[in-house]
Amino acid sequence: MTLKSKLHEDLITAMKARDELASSTLRLTLTAITKEEVSGKTSRELSDDEVQKVIAREAKKRREAAEAFAQGGRTESAEREKAEGQFLDAYLPQQLSDDELTTIVGQAVEEAKAAGAEGPRAMGAVMKIVNPKVAGRAEGGRVAVVVKKLLAG
Repeated sequence: MTLKSKLHEDLITAMKARDELASSTLRLTLTAITKEEVSGKTSRELSDDEVQKVIAREAKKRREAAEAFAQGGRTESAEREKAEGQFLDAYLPQQLSDDELTTIVGQAVEEAKAAGAEGPRAMGAVMKIVNPKVAGRAEGGRVAVVVKKLLAG
């Protein structure tokens, strides 16, 4: 079963259970997936990895919106966005802990130094090594912060 078909099945289950939060979140996510499939010159079926990237992007949007609503004093909207983001997180792989991420980045920094890249200018080389290892399990901004910290000292 593909991830997209699981989302469809979960949508039907949520609609039958009259779970408004789950059904609206799944509808928006499936719409984003369909939009991604038809963008470009030809339409295509997304792989599970590509669907996961769309779900991760949607979850990130929810977290950012929750933050913006909270700063604007709209706590009810912030809670809703936060709940939607947590709902989508269930479809994503387990995120790396800070310790695991630091270990992976540390190994990549050593690899980059062995290849001759050092200091802050080695950021690109380290990111090229790290990104495939942490794909889908850590946000790029979080990875960049750890890379900068380890390269700085």
